Amino acid sequence: MGEAALVNEATVINIAGFCKSYKNKAAVDAVDLIVKRGEIYGLIGPDGAGKSSLMKAIAGVLSFEQGTVEVFDVNVDSEAAAEKIKGRLGFMPQGLGLNLYGDLSVEENIDFFAQLRQVTREQLAERKEKLLAMTRLDKFRDRPMKNLSGGMKQKLGLICTLIHEPELVILDEPTTGVDPVSRRDFWAILAELLREHGITALVSTAYMDEAARFHRLSLMYNGQILAAGEPDAICRQAKGCLVQLTVEPQIDALDLLKVRYPQIEAIGSRLRVFVDNTSSMDAVKVVSDLLPGLAIKSIRAFDTELEDAFIALLRQGLLANQAIQANTIPRFDNPLSNAEGIAIQAKELTRDFDKFRSVDHINFVVRQGEIFGLLGANGAGKTTAIKMLTGILPPSSGEGQVAGADMRNAGQMIKERIGYMSQAFSLYLDLTVMENIRLYASIYGVNRKIVRQRIAWVVQIAGLKEVTDQLAGSLPMGIRQRLALGCALVHQPGVLFLDEPTSGVDPVGRRHFWDILVHLARVEQVAILVTTHYMSEAEHCDHLALMYAGRVIADDSPGNMIQALQNEAGQLLEITTDNPLAALAQLEQGGFKGVALFGKHIHLLAKDIESVEKQIRVLLDKQSIRLIALEAHAPTLEDVFVYRVLALEEKEPI
Repeated sequence: MGEAALVNEATVINIAGFCKSYKNKAAVDAVDLIVKRGEIYGLIGPDGAGKSSLMKAIAGVLSFEQGTVEVFDVNVDSEAAAEKIKGRLGFMPQGLGLNLYGDLSVEENIDFFAQLRQVTREQLAERKEKLLAMTRLDKFRDRPMKNLSGGMKQKLGLICTLIHEPELVILDEPTTGVDPVSRRDFWAILAELLREHGITALVSTAYMDEAARFHRLSLMYNGQILAAGEPDAICRQAKGCLVQLTVEPQIDALDLLKVRYPQIEAIGSRLRVFVDNTSSMDAVKVVSDLLPGLAIKSIRAFDTELEDAFIALLRQGLLANQAIQANTIPRFDNPLSNAEGIAIQAKELTRDFDKFRSVDHINFVVRQGEIFGLLGANGAGKTTAIKMLTGILPPSSGEGQVAGADMRNAGQMIKERIGYMSQAFSLYLDLTVMENIRLYASIYGVNRKIVRQRIAWVVQIAGLKEVTDQLAGSLPMGIRQRLALGCALVHQPGVLFLDEPTSGVDPVGRRHFWDILVHLARVEQVAILVTTHYMSEAEHCDHLALMYAGRVIADDSPGNMIQALQNEAGQLLEITTDNPLAALAQLEQGGFKGVALFGKHIHLLAKDIESVEKQIRVLLDKQSIRLIALEAHAPTLEDVFVYRVLALEEKEPI
């Protein structure tokens, strides 16, 4: 059984020349798309790329101006046509729990959607128990939807979408704003449905690291498809390779390489450079030769990953309207003092809401010039911790020091010394860019004599020169977030708090944002505390604290966290076979824990690779499944997160 077993040649979705506009602005422009039966097909791109419009049209809930949309061989060009396919598909719109009812319990929501979809009592009883078990929501069936975490809401939304067993599921950004454990649950559910029922899934996401989960995908940008095909094939379309190096001083190397290579980023202690149209061997030499006199500790070249391919294709295809070449970032007016000191310290910090403990005796330290990441599932207590440290919420007990001031009784002093960018946008969307900056300069008490100079500095550091007269609400997500960052920096604070600052921002915008953060930490010695759901962003941090149920359960550098997992659970094995779905079932039945389907590959953690490979070969041979390749890699930060949280959930479920 080979590829034919995985993807039947029958076409489920066939789109040609699709165009959709809103008020004369093209949202989707001349898109073609074919999805085959049994595929998990991905639409990957930032907010505003056109993914949602395309999916709504496929689901029959959005009209369009040009092109054809065929689903199950039905031309979806009217309400009557949409009615013909309605019973065969399930559509889950974008947004946490937006298709659910907050006051109904988990079980009541499922029952309501089952009734809506005319599912019989017998079918409902069987499907409900199975789906609740698969999503690990069976212990929460009586909890009101509004009291669920973000990940739980999305899993409940998926159950309600699947309860009538559709042949096609359309899931619009089901994992955005959801922690890695819930994301992995999501993919495990889709893999099982694909294996058992041969369903077809069209899934959109802004997370580039989810690309490996898809059989095929389309990269979307500005309403167009930039590239389409299997993930590996798309990566090969970007001509060039990646060079990763550790070099000191890092900031000097970054400045030297930026001149030649626009696609470069600092990730913790490493630099990653995309070298166009160059072989791996030549790329290492070319990069090394540009750094005379600097201490190169390590350097190697490797194949392009999807996010780098996405950005390279934008540059090479000249589709991007925004410049990828980073601007020169201006310095602070006055260097910060006490550059080596402690900027943030939490001591036994605790916060209760009635009988619920949101933050439970947490301890951590952030030094000046350090990028500190606070990671955790939805509801882990990250935002509450930040609100206590910034003086917005009083703690129930414990202490906190920020920028040399006690957080309990130095609210004004802390405000003058910190910048804070909240999870909800901290901008006034009906004000222009310039008006927002002026307002924040006033709020932060910037001296009137230097206001004009400081506003010009914000415009330059955030790259806002071309949009100063535009309303904040009209800006693309990436530029809006840079404006919010600029407003938080207008008083040039020594400490910066960022609560999930790049959610929904495209890869180009995220890199521009992180260029600024790296400069602030490395050059200005600003202490930065950031929360994020992007595991690739967590790698940018010098230090991480992983939170679970209000507690800090791991506190170390990203490299040390990965090494600790490798010592405890082993390396990450990537297994390639000629029948991945059957292979996944065999490995699960054979007792392997934590196996997961990634597109056409299977991932698992293993300590004794030689012994595990023998076990895998025996299990696969029983079903005549051919093992094509087995490769060992270091675990990722996502593996660390999922492993640690699942281990705790087994001991003390919440």
